Amino acid sequence: MKKVGILGGTFDPPHYGHLLIANEVQSALELDKIWFMPNHEPPHKKKPESVEDEDRLHMLELAIAENANFSIQPIEMDRKGPSYTVDTMKILHTEYPDHQFYFIIGADMIEYLPKWHDIDILVNLVQFVGVKRKSYSHQTDYPVLYIDVPAIDVSSSMIRDRVKKGQSVRYLLPDSVIDYIEEKQLYGSSKSIRLS
Repeated sequence: MKKVGILGGTFDPPHYGHLLIANEVQSALELDKIWFMPNHEPPHKKKPESVEDEDRLHMLELAIAENANFSIQPIEMDRKGPSYTVDTMKILHTEYPDHQFYFIIGADMIEYLPKWHDIDILVNLVQFVGVKRKSYSHQTDYPVLYIDVPAIDVSSSMIRDRVKKGQSVRYLLPDSVIDYIEEKQLYGSSKSIRLS
């Protein structure tokens, strides 16, 4: 039985916080792989419309390129409309019957679990792995494995805002992703703006 961690998100853009969480969970639980699962349209928040799915996918490929244990699972990006985790996991269980799935969620999502679509079915399809953060409650009636991860206070929205303002994002995300953002002039950036 292969043990696979799944880290979902918009990855708009992917940053070191995502990579750190994936690495720490893989190490702590001795997982075989981490699948990064970008979604097309998350049901719980509106996706920014400034960047195409292809750009997010390419940035994610660049971000994980140096880790052989990281790969991309594009199933939710391939489906149009909102993607519910329970539907995705039903499909993955059928396609990968020899895999045990560990679904990684942030502390904000632990509190939100009761509102997840068909959560009572989903808890039988995955083992939730919660990343602890001091400012959030970790109380839940659902089975969650908790992993301590060093705090890195970075978010995709903060990076998008900094890029738009022409501020440095060095050390917040991989240089290859910064280069791509500059080259494609994403998030309101300009080729004349140096982000390092």
